[in-house]
Amino acid sequence: MRLDVVTIFPEYLEPLNVSLVGKARARGQLDVHVHDLRRWTYDRHNTVDDTPYGGGPGMVMKTEPWGDALDDVLASGYEGGSHGPALVVPTPSGRPFTQELAVELSRRPWLVFIPARYEGIDRRVIDEYATRIPVYEVSIGDYVLAGGEAAVLVVTEAVARLLPGVLGNAESHRDDSFAPGAMANLLEGPVYTKPPEWRGRGIPDVLLSGHHGRIARWRRDEALRRTARNRPDLIERCEASAFDKKDRETLSLLGWAPEPGGRFWRRPQAVEE
Repeated sequence: MRLDVVTIFPEYLEPLNVSLVGKARARGQLDVHVHDLRRWTYDRHNTVDDTPYGGGPGMVMKTEPWGDALDDVLASGYEGGSHGPALVVPTPSGRPFTQELAVELSRRPWLVFIPARYEGIDRRVIDEYATRIPVYEVSIGDYVLAGGEAAVLVVTEAVARLLPGVLGNAESHRDDSFAPGAMANLLEGPVYTKPPEWRGRGIPDVLLSGHHGRIARWRRDEALRRTARNRPDLIERCEASAFDKKDRETLSLLGWAPEPGGRFWRRPQAVEE
């Protein structure tokens, strides 16, 4: 995968040189290019923003630097043999960034990120490039940051770990929270490692049993318990058919019941057991 980031703070992207992403770069699995937007300004102040039409507080990032930068970045990528670029725009007004979307982006060969500052980028830039390449406007949460660079790091970390060969064990992300399949709407349960006792605290006996079926069931039940406690909205949006008989028994103990429409609802005054 090729990954380009155009930003006015290239130093913010230094974390892309460490951990799994840094190793993926070193192995050639991820080809990262960070560009300073101010290279495409033509005044002595390297101006990238101006006052908004219609008035109001804040500044808006200008069309000219972004347009010239993206034209050059895309041209250099094509010259380097890259194909199928997609534009990723981190913005609190975008679609929620989910594990499902991370999987979708991980299948693309080339991502170009344009993190904004101030009040955002002149809308005409996004509309212009949406006529040429796919555009993903994504939000990493219901809050506003000072700039989109932190969101670039979040999205890159989530996407890069899904690329073939990046994780040491290719199955590592199969049971992640929100992983497509059985965990699509569940949070991963608790995990444990050695020693078997620490400060008087042991680990669940089932994990020492060697019985793979019981361990798998325990992990599934713990995922259901954690999701019911921390993210009940995830269970509420699931179809009852997403849960097997044992799942439904566990959810019943946790105070949930299927409704006629095929979804689950939490009974009043339900108490987790």
